[in-house]
Amino acid sequence: MINNNILINVTKKLPFTKKIKLSLYSQITAGNTKLHQLSTLFWELTLRCNLNCRHCGSDCTKDAAIPDMKLEDFLKVLSEIKSVYDPSAIMIAMVGGEPLMRTDLEECGKAIRNLGFRWGTVTNGMLLTEKKFNSLLAAGLGSISVSLDGLKDSHTWMRCNKDSFENAVNAIRIIASQTRIANDVITCIHKKNINELDDIKKLLIGLGVKRWRIFNVFPKGRAKNHEGFALTNEEFVGLMEFIRQTRAEGLIHIDYACEGFLGNYEGEARDNYFFCRSGINVASIMADGSISGCLSCRRDYIQGSIYKDSFINLWENAFEMMRNRSWMKNGICKKCDVFKWCKGNGLHLRETKDDELETCHYNMILSSK
Repeated sequence: MINNNILINVTKKLPFTKKIKLSLYSQITAGNTKLHQLSTLFWELTLRCNLNCRHCGSDCTKDAAIPDMKLEDFLKVLSEIKSVYDPSAIMIAMVGGEPLMRTDLEECGKAIRNLGFRWGTVTNGMLLTEKKFNSLLAAGLGSISVSLDGLKDSHTWMRCNKDSFENAVNAIRIIASQTRIANDVITCIHKKNINELDDIKKLLIGLGVKRWRIFNVFPKGRAKNHEGFALTNEEFVGLMEFIRQTRAEGLIHIDYACEGFLGNYEGEARDNYFFCRSGINVASIMADGSISGCLSCRRDYIQGSIYKDSFINLWENAFEMMRNRSWMKNGICKKCDVFKWCKGNGLHLRETKDDELETCHYNMILSSK
């Protein structure tokens, strides 16, 4: 449970030393943006899923309207990328939907690895047995994340399946028993689990988990019009304090997700300062072949299609709206004194180029009591 007494000493003003660090980091990210070296490519290899989660950003179903992309179609993109870039420097993240719904996942992994790329995946754990895990390892799996969204009742409520908690915990136990690959647990924080944080932490430590990644629901997909997700300003600050204290304990490595400028919590709630890499270091191939930045960004952010365009040509010459974000200085961002560091927050929090920011993490911290 979050201890509300810890909120009394929360410092909202940015100290001079942190401003200096943020300014230096901003110079680094400016150079990073200019170079725009591709480091992560998400492949939405299926929109099918064996769960019906309340917060699904992709609104996935068991029988998706868009069919799975053929492996050969994706491999053509990778071959083009390999002709220009070093494949060993690029991670292919196979996501969905639920990636393990693909019966050819190992075939996909082997083909990607044979081209010299590293690959990883994210799973809800429903289909991950020890045999399946070993099969994925043999196919070159380099990293894996499992979603666990609370203790049994809150996770089951979120995932809408009575077996989802046991299957996720079993998957975590299987993965945590080995040290060959990078792995972590991802937890979505919402109203029903915000006061379970200490118990979730104890559960994960007991399972042998070393890395824990936390985020809170943003208004996309099914979560957009669903009540019961959004944290109050005070709950959000309590979450930041929990992360800060857990990092200080050192029993499990915890990070807040890559979204949102966190003011005085920058450099304390995660390993790096805030920098939205969508379209800068991160690109995505959607299930229908669309090319974009982060998969959470849709509509206006699509740059082309693998069935009509050269990926390399687009990566080198398109993505302008993601690399020059001066257009994001509108609405509440227009007169914000941290825009020079925040750059308008994450792209996924603006549905289109004309929309204002949907969620401001910095403002939530400033507005907390």
